[in-house]
Amino acid sequence: MTKKMTTGTVVTIDGSLVQVEVSDSASIAKGEIAYIVHGDERIQSEIIKIRGQIAFMQVFEETDGLSLGETVEFTGKQLTLELGPGLLGSVIDGLGNPLNLLFEQYGYQLLRGKTARTIDGAKKWPFKATAKAGEKVAAGDTVGVAREGIIDHKIMVPYTLAGEYKIANIVGNGDYNLDDDIATLEDVKSGRKEIIRLSFLQPVKVPVKIGRQVMPKESMVTKMRIIDTLFPVAKGSSFCIPGPFGAGKTVTQQAMAKFSSVDVVVVAACGERAGEVVETIKEFPELQDPKTGRSLMERTVIICNTSSMPVAARESSVYTAVAVGEHYRQMGLDVLLLADSTSRWAQALRELSGRLEEIPGEEAFPAYLDTRLAGFYGRAGALKLKDGNMGTLTIGGTVSPAGGSFDEPVTQGTLSVVPTFLGLSRARGDARRFPAIDPLDSYSKVNVTVHPAQTIQKLLATLRRSAEIKEMIAVTGLDAVSMDDYVIYLQGEFADRVYLQQNAFDDVDAACPVERQKEALDVVLHYLDKKDYGFEDKKAANSFFRRLMGEFVTWNSQAFNSAEYKTTKAKFLAA
Repeated sequence: MTKKMTTGTVVTIDGSLVQVEVSDSASIAKGEIAYIVHGDERIQSEIIKIRGQIAFMQVFEETDGLSLGETVEFTGKQLTLELGPGLLGSVIDGLGNPLNLLFEQYGYQLLRGKTARTIDGAKKWPFKATAKAGEKVAAGDTVGVAREGIIDHKIMVPYTLAGEYKIANIVGNGDYNLDDDIATLEDVKSGRKEIIRLSFLQPVKVPVKIGRQVMPKESMVTKMRIIDTLFPVAKGSSFCIPGPFGAGKTVTQQAMAKFSSVDVVVVAACGERAGEVVETIKEFPELQDPKTGRSLMERTVIICNTSSMPVAARESSVYTAVAVGEHYRQMGLDVLLLADSTSRWAQALRELSGRLEEIPGEEAFPAYLDTRLAGFYGRAGALKLKDGNMGTLTIGGTVSPAGGSFDEPVTQGTLSVVPTFLGLSRARGDARRFPAIDPLDSYSKVNVTVHPAQTIQKLLATLRRSAEIKEMIAVTGLDAVSMDDYVIYLQGEFADRVYLQQNAFDDVDAACPVERQKEALDVVLHYLDKKDYGFEDKKAANSFFRRLMGEFVTWNSQAFNSAEYKTTKAKFLAA
């Protein structure tokens, strides 16, 4: 017998917040998806609060033209995303709609109420069974693989299925589309049948961690020297990149997406300006993947909702992105999720909270902001899967603090949950010192490094002392500083200029492998450890280090392990 659909009536419209009167509020639940019926349009929304017979709903699209008395149909389901082969290389919105397909059907202007299937259901995928009839399986177990570009996409038992099942039958190897039946499962206890296909629907706000969570043990190599050396990010951990406008947050993220030692990249453009989102969508297909030599998009999924789109859509894009990341992690892959920017997401939460008339917290953000941030970053992690493989999901979010102050609530709430803080500096950005990560403000609490801890502390100590002496020079003048202090100042400037900075426009220096980092750092330490340079005066000291900086920057552009590279290295160490 089919369950009767629950319906309601719109009684209040306040921007993206709509109040709906429901005759039987016991039949609906928080987080449930509903559709406002407006003529031929069905406008998707989500219940965020229930008070008596009134359901408060955030609408994922524009509410212009809606009227009181409109009918609302409740689905009884949460916001879900279709997971399966075909996700890689796609650009979707926060609700899972493929934007390229919507463009083909409706043009540049996205029409309200128009949706499309996340993945092409008609496309056939080469399937190879890895399980046999009679085997027992549970949620997250693999029954076969379908080749998706450069990876084997595991076809798994849906994560929402509870209990143990027996495989009643499974198809042979061949080409199948997303709607073909791949296997039939039978519940061991009840005998209930479940059909397995190449894809399935997964609630995006339900965390998926099937396996045993373990402490991250491996560094996510970014090939950015300042990160890998001073502020490492562990695979399966989280990090944030706060900074003012123009400091290079987006560029830093793109470099991490391109060069990091991960298998899959998920980019969540959750509320950035439309121009920056368009730039991301245009540039990623043109970026060459250093792993394969092909387009970076072949192992990337982009979820985008710009700042001009409804605030509720920004929140959905964050959870849609993390659901994609968790899915590929369950396959035993290393996944990097980059959210740009969590500040826009938090601003959406603030706007909705205000319309709900909730008691505001600091700077009018909701009191539960820290909890939401912790819930999002908490979905990162390293998992020991049931088949013995490891899967990791690393989550990094940019923060755009108002006025560039790191004391505002979003930055502080993020710092309370992430172990790695890569703070961007406006001063370094203005001085063209890229990446503009401030080595004195940033930190990393992870104990997974690619360089010895003693080496890192020595470099940081020189940088700190150099910065102190630089301030002394600015206040008292150069003559008031001793020669020894002036040499330390120059050593710090040297290390900063030649090691912490990288030239993103140079094909060699843009990505520095760990082996090269170690050799470069050995040369830097050679000059930092040197005590007696025998300089006649400060002018001679300055001249020496300026020349050394120029030669080192040239060395950074020489092909690794080439004859020219080895000759220059030997020259440095002999000095």
